[in-house]
Amino acid sequence: MQYFDTLLVVAKTSPWSINTAIVMIAANLFSVAIGYYAIQQKGQGPSLPVGLPAMFTGFGVPELLATASLGHVLGAGLILGLSNAGVI
Repeated sequence: MQYFDTLLVVAKTSPWSINTAIVMIAANLFSVAIGYYAIQQKGQGPSLPVGLPAMFTGFGVPELLATASLGHVLGAGLILGLSNAGVI
């Protein structure tokens, strides 16, 4: 019977709102800022096809994908944690 009780435990998530979007954007910007200083060999892969601000100097497709992926993982964790705590 204990097995069925654990199946009923579900994390509380909040519906999409502007607060959720702000948390995800902030997490992605934080991740890009970390990647700007932490990535040692920038520009090894293909470059981005558009002109970018100075923060993305030397950033190519691999760097952007890596930092955005980390930002989404951080953002998902922050959103789940903050919604479970009742902040957002």
